[in-house]
Amino acid sequence: MSGLLAAAMLVIVTQNQVPLRAAPREAAPQQALLSKGEVLELREERGDYLLVYDLKRERQGYLHASQVRMTALTPEEAPDLLAVTRFLRDTPGEEALGISYAAAYLKAVPSRSLTAEPFDAIGIMAERLAQRASTSQPKSVEARTSAQLQVVAELGITMKGIDQDSGIQICYDGEMFRQVLTMPSADPAQQARAALGLTRHECVDPALGPTSRYQFDLWRAEVLDHVATEGLNQVLRDRLLMRRAGVLSAIAFWQSRRSQNPQLAAARSIEDLAGVDKSRLDGDELSEYADAAVRVGASRLAAQTTPGYSGKLIIRTTAARPGETCVSLFDVKKPDGEPLVRRCTFATVWSVSASSNADGSALTLGVQPLATWRELWVFRRAAAGWSVSVLPPDTEGPGLGYIEAAGWEPNSKRMLVVRESRLNTHLHRRFEIVRLDTLSSVTQATSPELLSGFLRWQDPVWRSNTVALR
Repeated sequence: MSGLLAAAMLVIVTQNQVPLRAAPREAAPQQALLSKGEVLELREERGDYLLVYDLKRERQGYLHASQVRMTALTPEEAPDLLAVTRFLRDTPGEEALGISYAAAYLKAVPSRSLTAEPFDAIGIMAERLAQRASTSQPKSVEARTSAQLQVVAELGITMKGIDQDSGIQICYDGEMFRQVLTMPSADPAQQARAALGLTRHECVDPALGPTSRYQFDLWRAEVLDHVATEGLNQVLRDRLLMRRAGVLSAIAFWQSRRSQNPQLAAARSIEDLAGVDKSRLDGDELSEYADAAVRVGASRLAAQTTPGYSGKLIIRTTAARPGETCVSLFDVKKPDGEPLVRRCTFATVWSVSASSNADGSALTLGVQPLATWRELWVFRRAAAGWSVSVLPPDTEGPGLGYIEAAGWEPNSKRMLVVRESRLNTHLHRRFEIVRLDTLSSVTQATSPELLSGFLRWQDPVWRSNTVALR
């Protein structure tokens, strides 16, 4: 932690907007306003005032003793510092003060008595502060949060800003969580919190290149695998499974891009998602579960071994330029003739998903350009010939989402489609019946039970593999 805590006697500011005065009296000129959690060196006591030195501002001044807590950082004070840390750890809005107490405890406690608890507490508070700093807040709250960020930065807590589509995401760099994972004294819950803190999806830099992102996702999976689910309470166990499912689904995509077998990673992601006890989730946990499900849904075709019904049409893929795949559509009766239509892409083509309608006038195919985004190619025959159209999960992407064909109506004029995507901060799932000629939705619902045609004509292969019916 910061060198601020190297002095023999310190004071921790325990209130907001505390004036640092030029003399030990209330009417003395104000030199600065201090924030809760700031740490200063104690020089001497003068009645109800303390003469302190502010290393950050490189000046000394006077504080009223009622507005601070003095500590000599001795082993005798360690239990009291830890008790306050425990209280503040679970008190939203008091992160800077809690981290200051935890840092003081780390200086006071004898090395033989040190456990993972203070590192866990600092990580929890730093992560909570980062999350609050990333959300929209009233101006007054925003100012207090900004002041807390400055305080913890002086204590050695590093935050970074990640430029996401939704805005700047503030993320804790996880130093204390890494420390927890190296300590034999860390219990399963502390290890789980550390692993979750180090693997947040929203804190992955979108500017990472494919190779760096793949290596980072492998590291995230290793961190999560390090934590055993046995001995965890249900909440932490479910959060761990959801996070790991999302990470493994990304790894499956990267492995497909590197011509590696992605089936194991994809199968594990589906298994982890299925292991979550959804009945016990509520609030933010349900949102996190839906997020994990969409991530798994985007890559779940990597685990599918049973192909869809190709009927009168087949596809063949060939390599073109490095990283590029070309898809050619053929009449099953003329597999060696000229392709009916051909289209190339740098995305991953999931040939196993190819599915044709009964009269051979259309075929759908799952194509995944990003780890968290899968589109649907629709090959169609019209009077002017064959064409290929792309249906995205939503019109706001690419982002987090997938779309997949779920079957065909017997007349071959309409198809069943399911989409899941995140729009702004909300996840949406809808089941649709889509006209083949216009690719417009005839009807849609949030549940297949609300669409009689969807229940009647859904593809059994799709039904047995999709995560949309979770």
